[in-house]
Amino acid sequence: MRKFVYSLMMLFVFVSCNNKERQVEKINTNVEKIAVDSVLTLWHKSAAEAKFEPYFNAMTDKSVFIGTDAGENWNIKDFKSFSKPYFDKGKAWSFKAVERNIYVYNDGELAWFDELLDTWMGVCRGSGVLIKVYDGWKIEHYVLSLTIPNDNIEDVKNVNKEKDSLFLSKFKK
Repeated sequence: MRKFVYSLMMLFVFVSCNNKERQVEKINTNVEKIAVDSVLTLWHKSAAEAKFEPYFNAMTDKSVFIGTDAGENWNIKDFKSFSKPYFDKGKAWSFKAVERNIYVYNDGELAWFDELLDTWMGVCRGSGVLIKVYDGWKIEHYVLSLTIPNDNIEDVKNVNKEKDSLFLSKFKK
């Protein structure tokens, strides 16, 4: 009897593992990468064309947008409030990806990326996470950052010194 139970347990483990492997094999990461790339490209295009609804429809209701300023860590509601006046004026911002790397997790439900952007601020870097929902990929988390040449880091540190000190003082209380 023990041998029978042991054999059944081993069969169950083998079938479970085998099913997971088959599920992973069904994910076509190239197709998913193309879909993620399309979402990001259209998202940036929506901002450049000041299309508020399409821009924010590309994000989840739990999205976070982190901007270049140390104080810019917005949930979706606050980011919409901040952004609305720019979109209403018909000119939000224009970020064009010049390079993008996309990675898809094995289950095909999670993707992350990094991108170099041509922007009005110069070259920036964007990175983030997307999740797959019932109607496609949505942006869950986005981080925008300025790029700083290593040779200029001391200059930037000096420019930021006073404001960084004031900003950090909020956290030291």
